[in-house]
Amino acid sequence: MSARPPADASPDLLYSDTEDDLRAAVRSLLTDRADVPAALARAESGDPYDTGLWTSLAAGIGAAGLLVPQELGGQGASHREAAVVLEELGRGVTAAPYLTSSVVATETLLGCDPGNAAHTDIAGLLTALATGHRVAVLALPLTTAPDAKLPVGGPGVTGVADAVRADVLLVLREDGLYAVETASPGVTVDPLTPLDLTRPLADVTVEEPAGLRIAAPPVAEAAVRRGLLAGAGLLASEQLGLAEWCLEETVRHTRARHQFNRPVGSFQALKHRMAQLWLEVVSARAAARNAADALATGSPEAPLAVALAQAYCGRVAVHTAEECVQLLGGIGMTWEHPAHLALKRAKSDELALGSAGRHKETLSALVGLAGPE
Repeated sequence: MSARPPADASPDLLYSDTEDDLRAAVRSLLTDRADVPAALARAESGDPYDTGLWTSLAAGIGAAGLLVPQELGGQGASHREAAVVLEELGRGVTAAPYLTSSVVATETLLGCDPGNAAHTDIAGLLTALATGHRVAVLALPLTTAPDAKLPVGGPGVTGVADAVRADVLLVLREDGLYAVETASPGVTVDPLTPLDLTRPLADVTVEEPAGLRIAAPPVAEAAVRRGLLAGAGLLASEQLGLAEWCLEETVRHTRARHQFNRPVGSFQALKHRMAQLWLEVVSARAAARNAADALATGSPEAPLAVALAQAYCGRVAVHTAEECVQLLGGIGMTWEHPAHLALKRAKSDELALGSAGRHKETLSALVGLAGPE
């Protein structure tokens, strides 16, 4: 994996050879497993996950352990490599608990000092996550921003992403952070019906006492915010991958579709719309890569880079998906074409880990701009 440059180095927005190789491996796996009718059937059933795909991605390629140190069974890579995986998962609107488990939960656990000899439970859980044997989810609403007030104290949490797939819940309470087995007595996971059927949401109830405390209050909050910051920063890469697929699918269709004996993509009005999308996607790539690089290098500017990426990339993903549905014409309105999956994921991601408006407020505060009167 790529070496981490010093924290004060200029951002590196380009992809390394290692990252390109990782992209090729993940894309090949997802292409081999691509089956839109089966994916739609699974999504409608309420269980969109392909267990075999997750095993191949997490354990076969080793993607689940990219952020986990090698001494704990992971790859010892960085957020840059994890961002590449999320780009590819975004392209395919893949139903996999990668963002929630391999990024947010993993980063949260890493913030709980797993190297301390007294924290063998954390180290063991990280090893299980890195090998794909277990899935952990932070029991907070999907909409929670990195700098938002964290809900603590109550037994119930609504809108927890991928909780139905989790083996372990990371529960924040007033007296610290707890690791709770979903199979434990007093734990209830009630599935909801989300807009994006490929990222299930659930109401989670954890009655006390349940679970093992893995961090005291000061460390617990810092660890949770670390996980949310990493999740928000790398969510921009998922949004980037989704936007890239939508643009490529739009260009492909408008090249193949003919009217008046000409490809519809040659019409000036459509060319202008697709050119605008291309400019937005290129800018989104710069913002997403900057956020991933800032997280990877431990830059003090990481909160700024993450807020900037989320303030921009969410809007780009939604706009590109909307244009994809419209420019595909009739086929874009059908259930059989995956364009609607991309639009629903884009709309869901726009609110995930903080809305664009919330991140704009954060960005304004970080750069010292005055808020509205």
